[in-house]
Amino acid sequence: MQKYKTAKFQIGDVVKHRHFAFRGVIFDVDPIFSNTEEWYEAIPEAVRPSKDQPFYHLYAENAESEYVAYVSEQNLERDDSGLPIRHPEVEDTLVVTDDGGYRLPSNSLN
Repeated sequence: MQKYKTAKFQIGDVVKHRHFAFRGVIFDVDPIFSNTEEWYEAIPEAVRPSKDQPFYHLYAENAESEYVAYVSEQNLERDDSGLPIRHPEVEDTLVVTDDGGYRLPSNSLN
């Protein structure tokens, strides 16, 4: 039986990468790695994360563009800048709260 680690972050949390200059909002969480082996092997071995930790799907952005990223928990930290996420898909999936945070729409929680 696979034992899963409790995720440190949740859907709607704004996070930033520990080593690369991008940030984003979480829109999905995998309890363990759930991408292709080819994707995993493309990560340099010296910085390749363990598969047995949560991985997060982010609406991500850097200074130049917006994109979707898949990032291990060990490479994320909370982003407390308070800046909004400009990714165009955010409004399709998440609701902006009164305090500027993000959450799933109420009808998707059922």
